[in-house]
Amino acid sequence: MANPQKRKGAKAELEVAAILSDLLGLDARRALGAGRLEDTGDIFGLPDTVVQVANYIDLARAVREKLPASERQRENAGVSFAATFVRRYGGGYVVMQTPLQWSCLWRDAVYGSGEKAA
Repeated sequence: MANPQKRKGAKAELEVAAILSDLLGLDARRALGAGRLEDTGDIFGLPDTVVQVANYIDLARAVREKLPASERQRENAGVSFAATFVRRYGGGYVVMQTPLQWSCLWRDAVYGSGEKAA
């Protein structure tokens, strides 16, 4: 992989997969094939969920670009939940969601509805 940006992104995806595997006890893995037309996220192995990963210094850029991308990926995958993990300057991650994504997660956590986003 000659492109430094691709290397940086792949490293972040591997880090997020490891974090999720450790925290959730699942076998989360990096999905290959970035940029495909019917993109369904950067991490697979989380049931009914897509995960988008960004390694951007500019958090505002991640909000502008990656949050809408995660919603498209959720729709492409036909799943209920989506989250965007953004690596902040210094190495820590934050997780972002649109209001719709967060509401779907909250409804399922509280009511166990399993209802898909509109």
